[in-house]
Amino acid sequence: MAPATEAELAATIAEAARDRRPLAPRGGGTRSDPAAAPRGEPLSTARLTGIVDYEPGALTLIARAGTPLAAIEAALAAEGQALAFEPPDLRGLLGTAGAPTIGGVVATNASGPRRLLAGACRDHLLGLRFVDGRGRILRTGGRVMKNVTGLDLGKLLCGARGTLGVLTEVALKTLPAPRASLTLAFPGTDLSGAIDLFTAALSTPWEVSGAAWRAGTAWLRLEAPEAQLAYRRDRLTGLLGTREVEDLDAAATTALWRDLRDLTDFAPPGVPVWRVLTRPSRAAALAGALAETGGAVALDWGGHLLWYAGPAEGAAIRALPGGRLATRIRRGDGPADAAFPPEADPLAARLHAVFDPAGILNPGPVGG
Repeated sequence: MAPATEAELAATIAEAARDRRPLAPRGGGTRSDPAAAPRGEPLSTARLTGIVDYEPGALTLIARAGTPLAAIEAALAAEGQALAFEPPDLRGLLGTAGAPTIGGVVATNASGPRRLLAGACRDHLLGLRFVDGRGRILRTGGRVMKNVTGLDLGKLLCGARGTLGVLTEVALKTLPAPRASLTLAFPGTDLSGAIDLFTAALSTPWEVSGAAWRAGTAWLRLEAPEAQLAYRRDRLTGLLGTREVEDLDAAATTALWRDLRDLTDFAPPGVPVWRVLTRPSRAAALAGALAETGGAVALDWGGHLLWYAGPAEGAAIRALPGGRLATRIRRGDGPADAAFPPEADPLAARLHAVFDPAGILNPGPVGG
């Protein structure tokens, strides 16, 4: 099913709710694990497309949920702007095809390496329209960033993966694209050394916009106007002390952080991949424990995000110190255990009771 209008979508969901017929909302289908079959009839937003309003001077953009991300990025690039949270493209990792949509980005809160400086997708969300599990058309937020009192529905919907409602339109804050960039590479850095490096670099005033580690090398990214970049680089390396460091130019920086963002060549086909939100103080020990299973590990967001590709099952990962918030991104040839941490908060159940009392929207992805 692919409704052409918001009203058609609302009618489709209302009918499914009456029949208690599960639906599996999707945008481009590029962020879903092909090995995890959806529990419901596919409901596509692919026909809800188009940029509704874009005001470069106001740094705001409104687009329908099915609009391809590439179209939005092209429109922004023409004005020297970008989505600062640099949403990742996981098609290579997941083996999916099609075009990522802006609705899919918001529904999964997809946020790349710059999240540690610019914030996540939800921090750039100004407002949205959606259809809940009752078939009601609802709106939250607006076109400007403002303080919110009470429950911020936009923050709830962003990252809910369609379980509270199907997005039809999103309003986002845009920002000027970085003018110049470089990367400092620190080869021969172990996990503990990487966390020490990140802690030191991120405590400086030089606005590190990327801090990642993989396979024995740590990287720090700097983005600034050309005239300031060399100065920031020299001051940062001076504060970090005597470390072996290599400089990557703008072209190499762009390629490297795209590969880190998209997990290019991180995991062989068939190997399960997990995303773990953790604390930097626990990241090195957690990564070390997972590496002992024979799997691959990587760090991003200065140690707040850990990627793991290996044989350990979800329950075992979540039992490790710092591993509680583990989410399976790709099942591969692994067991069909719960992809998401089990819901323990009664508030979550109450939210679902309000927005999807029949339990028809994407049943199963949160908590199994």
